[in-house]
Amino acid sequence: MKTYYTSGEFAKKAHVSIRTIRYYDQKNLLKPSTHTASGARRYTDADFAKLQQILLLKYLGFSLTDIREMTLGSGDRQLLLDSLQIQKRLVEERLKEMQNVVTAIDSTSSTLKAGHEVDWRKMLDLIHLTSMNQSLSTQYQNASNISARIKLHRDYSLNKEGWFHWLFRQLDLKPGMKILELGAGNGTLWSQNLHRIPKGLTIVLSDISEGILADAKNEIVDRSEFQYAVFDAQKIPFADNTFDLVIANHMLFYCDEIPRTLKEVKRVMKKDASFACSTYSKRHMHEITDLVQEFNPEIVLSSTNLYDRFGLDNGAEILSHDFTDVTCYKYEDAIELSESTPIISYILSCHGNQNSILLDHYNEFKNYVDDKVSDGFHITKDVGCFICKK
Repeated sequence: MKTYYTSGEFAKKAHVSIRTIRYYDQKNLLKPSTHTASGARRYTDADFAKLQQILLLKYLGFSLTDIREMTLGSGDRQLLLDSLQIQKRLVEERLKEMQNVVTAIDSTSSTLKAGHEVDWRKMLDLIHLTSMNQSLSTQYQNASNISARIKLHRDYSLNKEGWFHWLFRQLDLKPGMKILELGAGNGTLWSQNLHRIPKGLTIVLSDISEGILADAKNEIVDRSEFQYAVFDAQKIPFADNTFDLVIANHMLFYCDEIPRTLKEVKRVMKKDASFACSTYSKRHMHEITDLVQEFNPEIVLSSTNLYDRFGLDNGAEILSHDFTDVTCYKYEDAIELSESTPIISYILSCHGNQNSILLDHYNEFKNYVDDKVSDGFHITKDVGCFICKK
């Protein structure tokens, strides 16, 4: 037998007001399971489970409109999961902001105790600087941010072959090759092409982050041809003339000293070995930048323009100092969608200042993006891969 609760009993059980229960009914968030003959609301334990969901999501910062769109209880788990991940990222940013404040307070206190004048502008700059540095460093503790970017490209790109399948095809792998991938991330290049890998390969996946390599191991599982190594690409711990192919997929522009990295790559390559390195141009996904800066011109999605460091427009010249037969292969594609959540996830995964700015304006930002993409949203992709020889 079901237990039915009056509005008062139900509200008391959930520690909310009767007014709140009635309001959720009016907003079509939580309808009672039944009504009495006189029209009084009656609720069940199943309704209480739904109310707990609503209260939790509201606490995490979702608007009532967001919560209603999640169609609670309908089984749309992926939408709920994606939305929760966004909120988690914002909460993590808030925690980092508070730690930065603690650091600034400690620094100011030390200055005062030493009898020195406090440079208040410097203290404020410290908060912002540590926020940017922490944002960049936490990008690579695990693959969650990379996954947010991959998901946008995987689910909404027009080229159905997919970037990782296309890139794998350009590598022209042969049995017995020894391969090194620098900055392998979560190993998606390989996990999406496991059935295409020729026999007898030795594949070393490397990254500066041990956490990300752990994600790669989980994706690839037990494959004897794979090895994993944590190191900085500017100091590769392998002997000269070791590899038949070195891969740097969208990672060279992150290196502090690109010329030094390229010399290390050349050193570990065998004679006539190939180097494959991908990147993009300033035109790539410019609509995302335009979108956030129209909302707030102070938002910067990257502390540097990575394509200026190593991009499609200057990559051939940079590579020509160390390699021969430099050829650029373009991947023709674009993104089109009419949903806000994948775009917001992508934006929050970037390593700029966007999260600290959006912390207190998330609902406003989501409504803004909802409006922008409602009739469809086109994102330019201008990406490719250079392949060259030692």
